[in-house]
This record gives sequence, C-alpha cells and structure tokens, in this order.
Amino acid sequence: MSSSARPNSSFQAMADLTQNAMTALAKAGVKVPATLAPTQAMLAAFAATTEALQRDPHALLRQTLTYHQQQLALYANMLERAMGKEVAAVITPAKDDRRFAHESWQLPFFDLLKQSYLLASDYVTTAVASAQLNNPQQKMQAEFYTRQFLELLSPANVLMTNPEALYTAMATQGESLLSGMKNLLEDMQHGKIAMVDKKPFVVGETIAITKGEVVLRNRLVEVIQYQPTTAKVHATPLVICPPWINRFYVLDLQAHNSLVKYLVDQGFQVFMVSWKNPDASYKDVGFEDYIKEGLVPAVNCANAICNTTQANVVGYCIGGTMVFAALAALQSKFGSAAKSPVKSATFLTTLSDFANAGELRVFTDDAQVAALEAKMQQDGVLDGKEMASTFSLLRANDLVWNFVVSNYLLGKQPMPFDILVWNDDSTRMPAAMHSWYLRKLYVENALAKPNAVTLLGEKIDLSTLEYPMYMLSALNDHITPWESCFAPFAKMASGNKRLAVTKAGHVAGVVSPPTPAGKPVKRSFWVGGLNKGQTDPQKWLASATETPDSWWPDYAQWLGGQSGEQVAAPKALGNKAYQPVCPAPGVYVKEQ
Repeated sequence: MSSSARPNSSFQAMADLTQNAMTALAKAGVKVPATLAPTQAMLAAFAATTEALQRDPHALLRQTLTYHQQQLALYANMLERAMGKEVAAVITPAKDDRRFAHESWQLPFFDLLKQSYLLASDYVTTAVASAQLNNPQQKMQAEFYTRQFLELLSPANVLMTNPEALYTAMATQGESLLSGMKNLLEDMQHGKIAMVDKKPFVVGETIAITKGEVVLRNRLVEVIQYQPTTAKVHATPLVICPPWINRFYVLDLQAHNSLVKYLVDQGFQVFMVSWKNPDASYKDVGFEDYIKEGLVPAVNCANAICNTTQANVVGYCIGGTMVFAALAALQSKFGSAAKSPVKSATFLTTLSDFANAGELRVFTDDAQVAALEAKMQQDGVLDGKEMASTFSLLRANDLVWNFVVSNYLLGKQPMPFDILVWNDDSTRMPAAMHSWYLRKLYVENALAKPNAVTLLGEKIDLSTLEYPMYMLSALNDHITPWESCFAPFAKMASGNKRLAVTKAGHVAGVVSPPTPAGKPVKRSFWVGGLNKGQTDPQKWLASATETPDSWWPDYAQWLGGQSGEQVAAPKALGNKAYQPVCPAPGVYVKEQ
C-alpha cells in the first residue's frame, strides 16, 4: 500500500467501524447514543476529503511545497532576528484573532511558535478547502471540524506554550494558577465553562425592566404590553416575536441598550411575546401550535387592546422564520395582505430559505437529525444547553477557548456582560416543534418551495408576500448569513421592502443602540430599498448608502410610516377582554 493511500484507508476504516458498531447495537436492541451521530459524520467527511485530495495529488503537492517554503522563510527570519536585524513576519494573525494579542507573543521563541502554528493551520485549512467533494454537506463538515481541531491545538490553549499565562503566573507568584484551578473545579461542578459574571443581572430588576403588564397568558405565551412614555402614540400596535430558543429580554436588556424601551420612547405601542419554557409534557406541541397559540393570539390581543384591525409584527431569528410562514398563511386565508390582521413585518437576522443556512447545516444531515429525534422522543424536549453548545462551536475561539485561557490559564474571573447572561439563559424546545423545524427547514428546505408547507389550513408561498417589510441582516452573522437572508427577501412580491445590513453579528448587530452624545461613533450600517430585480447581494451592498451609527433611528422612521396617526396614549394597559395578569417581565421568562 502506498503512503498516499494510508490516510484514506485509516479514515475509511474508522468510519466503517463506527457504522458497523452502530448497526450492530441497533440490531441488538441497544439505544445508540445521539452523540455518536456527529462522530460518524465527521469521520465520513474526513474520509471523503482524503479520497478527494488523492484524486489530485499535484495540487496537494504544490500546497505542501508552498508550506515548506514558508517554513524555511520563517526559520531564516528567526536567524536574522537573532543577529539583531528587524524582519517582517511571514504570517500574521487575522484582524479578529485575539489569541496572540498580548505583547509577549512577540518574544522570539513564542513568535516562532505562533507563526509555525498559523502556517500549519493555513496549510491544512487550504488543503481541506481545495478538496473537490461531490457532497456539499460533507465538504462543509470537513471544513468545520478541521477548524475545530486546529483551534483546539492552538499554543495559546496550553499553559507551557502561552507566554501571557506564564508571565502572569510569575508576576502573581502562582496565584493566577491557583485561581485558575479554582475556576476549573467550579465549572466542572456546574458542567460548563463560566463565560460571564451573572450576579449584577437579575431579570425584572436590572435587566428586562421596561415597565408593562402581562395582558395575555396561555399554555405557550405571555403577551406583555409596555407602558407608553409619550403623551401621544402611533395608533397601530407593534408585536415582537422573539426566538423560543432563548428568552425575549435580549431585546429589553438595560435602559441604554433596550430596543423595546427605544421604540416605546419613540411613541410606539409595543407588545412582546414571552415564550413558555416547555417541559416533557409539551412533547407533541408543534410549529403550527406555536403560530396558533402564540403569534396569532398576540396579534389579536394587540389589535383588540389598541382598537385596530391590523398590527405591525417583528420577528427575530427563528421567530422571524415563524412570522414569514404565518404571514403567508394569513395572506392566503384572508385573500390578501391588506385584509389580514398584520399590516407590516420586520425581520431581524432571519432566514426563510435554508439552502445556504451557514454552518448550522453541519449538524443537520439525516443521520444526525434522526439521532437527535430519537433522543427528543425519549426526553420529550431538547435541552437548550445542547443548542447553546452548538452555537458556541460556531465561534469556538471567542465562545470556548477564549474563556478556557482567561478562566483557567490566567485565573481571571468572568466579566459582567448582559448579552452573555442572556446567551447563557437557554430554554427547552418540544420534540415535535424542533423535529419539524429541523426536517422542514434544514433538511427539506420546504419553506422556500411554493406550496410545500401547509399551515392554518393554507398552502403557503413566501414569494407572494405583499406586506411592507423591513429586514435587518449582519455581515458577520455566522447563524443566518446575510446573503442567505437577502436572496429570498429580494424575490418577494412586496413593492415596499427596505434592507439594513450592519457590520456586526447575529446578536450585536441587533442590540445596537445609538451612540450617546459626545462619544465616538464606532459602527455603521448600509441601508436602501430592495426590489425583485436586485438579485446580487454584493451589488446591492455596493450601491446602498452607508450610514454612521445605529440602524434603530432608520427603522423607527420607516416603522412610523406603517403605524398610522398619532393618538392619545392609553391611561391604562389592557382592556376588559385582556386584563393585566401581572407586571412585566412576567412569569414565563423566569422559569427554569
């Protein structure tokens, strides 16, 4: 056997062994752990990648020669540096790579270690990316898991090869190592890495503090009506539908960064959907139930209280995907968008076509979805911690290894940060709901296909949507890539569509309040109209207007045009049919 064939044989043997073991266990009636499905997918992807690289050995040879040349250049640079000469780095970390930011990484030995690691990472990443795989899912999996392994192997993650950790240990006479060990033991007791100091943040006391009342409660939602702060308000109410994976208060954090408070202060009548944190008894509650018992009652509640026939609706992430589906069903049921109970819709980092749904697709092949479904059938729900772990892997350097180094090697205590508190406050998902979500959206991409999904008794087609719509996307969004949000949005029938694109990510792009007076503006966004003829996201971006600071004022101006005349603010919340149940933020948001 040639040496070039050995890697493929090894990977294939491991994949075959895993498959055979799982098959044997299944035949024996033994429940196969869901955690084996990702392992099998990873091994199969690596085996296919190795086979693909062997089909074009010359390309791999060229990449290998380039890598060796770079290594020789690096060692030559180090020799010149040892003789007192100033030399340029052969390779430098990416601008957003904070692992090697400390000045101690410029010391000769550690600089050599850093650059050697970066060269090796670049070589392996380039080789895997160049493999011509017939299966796009496997190609994505190979690239994803390669990145995970390379980030794991960073010298910054090991005490003896992290100069900052070594110097900190010496400067503190070992106190940093003792603190790091204490942090590690505490995290082991809690079963996860501590990312944030939660003590300053208490839901209803220091976060989620915008005043209001719960005016509707059923088995799936509490609906909060917020107290107006202006003498006059827009007549048309605004209903916000957040994702059910986390709590709603990412949109109502502290006074300075609460989108809810900002909109209330602009004279909008704001209602919020707060989802129930389900237990195993919700096992059979599905996607359509969330529309029938969550979104639609919230819209009806807002219209009844505000004495209107139509409400504006906001959907964030998966909540926005639900809004897309519900709008299409309502438009079909009522005959037109103009006759439905929704007047306009806003989508915050929301996908409606999952063909290119980012790296979350790594975990949504048939085998992995089937394994997860089996686990959910047993438990009744998917624990939110599993989803949180998945999202963390998408940005492992920032959300995993950064805290390993900080907490354990440097002995630091996590900093208080409201967004990370929310990020860590995960919820469960009913088995039927999450299975539908994975199968219909990620596996089948049915929502993007005309008449492939039936909801509220109607076959739906998102391309026919006629509502005025505003979409917010983010350039650095790893969960809902902005180009994937753009394409189906551009094709929708509405003649009133506005798109804003921020430079930030999935959460920071949304939680982006205007900069206080006197402070430097560090953010911007692109904004403009969107019609069916604009199918190229990069061309749209090049022609859009870049505007400094937050997108919130632009949105408030657009929303004002959809929200009717100014009327006197209500003196009391709710009405006879929807009487206040309890003060905001309600009960459901606090359920563990």
